[in-house]
Amino acid sequence: MTMMRWDPYREIASLRQAMDRLFEDTFLWPARSQYEMAGGNLPLDIYQTKDDIVVKAALPGMNPEEVDISITGDTLTIKGEHKENKEVKEEDYIRREHRYGAFSRTVTLPVAIQSDKAQATFENGMLTLTLPKAEAVKPKQIKVKAKSAIEIAKK
Repeated sequence: MTMMRWDPYREIASLRQAMDRLFEDTFLWPARSQYEMAGGNLPLDIYQTKDDIVVKAALPGMNPEEVDISITGDTLTIKGEHKENKEVKEEDYIRREHRYGAFSRTVTLPVAIQSDKAQATFENGMLTLTLPKAEAVKPKQIKVKAKSAIEIAKK
């Protein structure tokens, strides 16, 4: 175990940075979208069942044709571009929070999958990927057979 010298100014600096972020997010940039606040990334829900890895992404207002999904080894990439429908002049906006433009998100999957059997569905703005686990990582059930006392005595 390494020992570090206590520096009280380090804790004050981190508190100051947190306060600066709080004031900046509240007063300077209040109209940031949820994607920008999350670091510009697409928020994902990833969970696993016995046989699959399931990935869910909310893509409101997008069409399935605007989304590109690729799997390389254990890396999943979801990217796309949502084009803006220009109906109102820029100066007529009071507030603008809908996200337009390109996005990309890459994650490393926790287990090997069968990418050729992957399925993607898009319903009501929710993208759901079902990625079957590779046979090597699925849990195997091994039946235990009990030998009778007669079989043991024969040996």
